[in-house]
Amino acid sequence: MFTGIVTDVGRVRSIERRGDTRIEIATAFDVEAVAIGASICCGGACMTVIEKGSDAGDGWFAFEVSDESLSRTSIGAWVTGTAVNLERSLRMGDEMGGHVVTGHVDGLAVLESVEPAGDSHRIQLLAPDGLEGLVAEKGSVALDGVSLTVNGVQGRRFWINLIPHTWAHTTFHDRRPGDVLNMEVDPLARYVARLLSTSAASGGR
Repeated sequence: MFTGIVTDVGRVRSIERRGDTRIEIATAFDVEAVAIGASICCGGACMTVIEKGSDAGDGWFAFEVSDESLSRTSIGAWVTGTAVNLERSLRMGDEMGGHVVTGHVDGLAVLESVEPAGDSHRIQLLAPDGLEGLVAEKGSVALDGVSLTVNGVQGRRFWINLIPHTWAHTTFHDRRPGDVLNMEVDPLARYVARLLSTSAASGGR
């Protein structure tokens, strides 16, 4: 479980495509404190650390990505040098700074526009088809692993304001219109929608 509060922006160090795809991420995390088998949210997707190391003081960790994950996330478009939002999993007693994020990507949102709004930036996105009903004004959504508040919704389109800190300390300042972002809806919205659909299917009984 994660909170959507990014604690490091890593870089793709290498990609090896074989049965599954092996990816190494350079990070400022203290990799000595990262256990093999630990979960790290990488660009919004929960990945399992299978190897780690340090070269000349620069830490890195590796994970493997299945074809299923590649088909449902933006990871397949990563190349060496791609910036990646990182967050280690929650520990008991950690502050819940954002909202509950599972690291299970629901689909790919398309970044349609980026505009200055005072010192902040206003971004407009197109939600994946079928997820528009799970995005609510003043609700939460995770984009590339970042917990964000939705400012407005119109059909599949929704808007978010990024404060200067979020803009500077995540990968958003590198994103351009047309880019796709890993999107995870608020788990509460997902379960409420499921309950409502089940109730409707059973005739409200």
